[in-house]
Amino acid sequence: MISLNNLNETEKFGIFLGENLNPGDVVCLNGDLGSGKTTLTKSIAKGLGIDDYVTSPTFTIVNEYYGKTDLYHIDTYRLDEKIDVDYLGFDEYFYSDGVTIVEWAEKIRDALPEEYMEINIKSHDDKRDLEINYLGNRFDKLKEKLDESFGN
Repeated sequence: MISLNNLNETEKFGIFLGENLNPGDVVCLNGDLGSGKTTLTKSIAKGLGIDDYVTSPTFTIVNEYYGKTDLYHIDTYRLDEKIDVDYLGFDEYFYSDGVTIVEWAEKIRDALPEEYMEINIKSHDDKRDLEINYLGNRFDKLKEKLDESFGN
């Protein structure tokens, strides 16, 4: 568990994460409305060297941002549970040379790649508690770096 005490710490965490993600990485963000998923995504974009204004793709489903490493920001909040996710072409993002962030990832769990990083966010006031799960070995080095820098 990583605890972030304010918006500044959340931004530092996101920037650090963005600086240490690799092309092809998939990061899944789960949490209630207003828990900080998009705020964290904005900070990850900064860490990836992206200067664009990052917004939630709630109505467009996917926003693409281009930088040193491209960022694909997917928000599945408005997707119907019965929709055929394969039809939406998310694989093109998951297996690309960019970093893909999926908000509300639990809605498409069966369509996710074998290896991804999942961050479950619990918020209260300006504080965020992050429970991080790593599926596969792809994130072993990142896990070590996060443990050293943010200690869980």
